Amino acid sequence: MKPLIAGNWKMNGDVAMAAALLQALAQDKPAGVEIAVCPPFPYLYLAAQQLKNTGITWGGQDCHTESSGAFTGDTSAAMLKNMGCRYVIVGHSERRQYHQETDTV
Repeated sequence: MKPLIAGNWKMNGDVAMAAALLQALAQDKPAGVEIAVCPPFPYLYLAAQQLKNTGITWGGQDCHTESSGAFTGDTSAAMLKNMGCRYVIVGHSERRQYHQETDTV
């Protein structure tokens, strides 16, 4: 089993910054580890495009508990999977602090 290094850049940056960061990651991927990047949702498609065939995986920063429905602004795990995501961050301390998410959720 390879060690996993996963990271995200919260709710920061713009398209140019995201593109530059993804390009740098793709060029300098360390050997012997799995790398996962979880960008803000608006940049997820960019990550999928730039990281395809690089050996770096991408994922979501959060997902809704339901697979579909009237949950404006939320993203389902099925939607993330459809975008090629392999990972999603759930239970993050910031989601717990600012959105009162619990172990039950």
